[in-house]
Amino acid sequence: MANVSGIVKSARNIMRQDTGTGSDELRILQLGWMLFLKIFSDKDKELELMDDNYTSPIPAELHWDEWAGDDEGMTGDELLLFVDRKLFPTLSEIDLSTAKRRAVLVHEVFANNYNYMKSGIHLRQVINKLNEIDFNNSKDLHLFGQIYETFLSELQSAGTLGEFYTPRAITQFMTEMVNPAHGETVLDPACGTGGFLTAVIEHLKATASNVAEREAIGHNVRGWEYKPLPYMLANTNLVLHDITTPDIQFGDSLQRPLSEYTRKDRVDVIVANPPFGGVVSNNNENNFPQTYRTKESADLFLILMIHLLKEGGRAAIVLPDGSLTGDGVKQRVRQKLLEDCNLHTIVRLPNSVFQPYASVATNLLFFTKGKPTQSIWYYEQKLPEGYKAYSKTKPIQLAEFDTLKNWWESREATEQAWQVDIDSIRANSYNLDIKNPHRAEEEKQHSSTELLDLLHQSFAKGDQLLEQLRRELV
Repeated sequence: MANVSGIVKSARNIMRQDTGTGSDELRILQLGWMLFLKIFSDKDKELELMDDNYTSPIPAELHWDEWAGDDEGMTGDELLLFVDRKLFPTLSEIDLSTAKRRAVLVHEVFANNYNYMKSGIHLRQVINKLNEIDFNNSKDLHLFGQIYETFLSELQSAGTLGEFYTPRAITQFMTEMVNPAHGETVLDPACGTGGFLTAVIEHLKATASNVAEREAIGHNVRGWEYKPLPYMLANTNLVLHDITTPDIQFGDSLQRPLSEYTRKDRVDVIVANPPFGGVVSNNNENNFPQTYRTKESADLFLILMIHLLKEGGRAAIVLPDGSLTGDGVKQRVRQKLLEDCNLHTIVRLPNSVFQPYASVATNLLFFTKGKPTQSIWYYEQKLPEGYKAYSKTKPIQLAEFDTLKNWWESREATEQAWQVDIDSIRANSYNLDIKNPHRAEEEKQHSSTELLDLLHQSFAKGDQLLEQLRRELV
């Protein structure tokens, strides 16, 4: 077996020397399309051998082995011109008349991406490094899949892509708690680089009892992503997890009128970290009923996900504190959630889980569609002993959820867990931003609204003191 970690490290060091891949973000993106094509191409040749009726959508001369397989083949300007003027233009305009999913996938990856490297010599050196990895060797493939996950975790602090990555410990924990079963359809409507999808895939692999169940995984796990770069990274991620044809749709989840989704579009399980803090584009809010129209993407995604769940369907999603409180549309969205679904658990995360991309307070919501909420259990997840905050070098770990997992079945009140009935929530305008009642007042974290109120009170007090001092000086 190849020293996969050492090979990848060498490839990244080569890319650091290239003027076109001077940042972590660009190196990851460059590696993304190269890996996608190499693995996809190898798989296509395997499919052609196994199935007489299968024809690869990639022209013969553009298969990886044909132009990149010979370590002493094209290099320098010749290689650069081939990739920029032949490979990318041809694959981005690939024949889609067959309407086959693998052809569409190649088109979407190459129509929306670029070769970032500026030196054909450096490009050849990276290609040769990747050729040292045998992606048909299951051990090499599995090990590289783990390394690729590490690359994606670096997106949290790499340029503008942090918004598309959810820490691995979070995706694994949420998947384990929602527990998707074989035969159930699972959707992430904002899948980013595919973290939730791969967590579900690995969960299903671990519980598969036969070959048929393993082969069905790729058909039942689905994602939607509206930006080309994370879309490519997600597809590569799923291919590395043995999904021959990833079922990831390229497009904005909010651009389709809610009324167009019918019973056949509904799914059994949703796991997601929908975009929050952003403003929807193209007037997509008009695709929703008037009573729920808002520019806040997280609120629209919540309405969409409730709609997409089947009766009895389960969801585990990430939402910021801002979606748990507020009046107007926000209150109506929360009311719909509580009336249409049983929101049984809210896990309150430490603020620094998503740093450095975002430091806002976030929550994990677990709910089942079909019956209204009667009460909600809250659980406050704490930082590990000795931690002031998470960081790039000290991210959240799955083992930190062990105490929560043990509590999950018993559902007893503790210093970290408390229950709130629906009457109390309804009386408080469906506010879900409820602090831990077991913590001393001075230790409590305040919401944004509370902080503004405290600041206002402080200014008012300051004005009173200034006025008093002015009168004494007169």
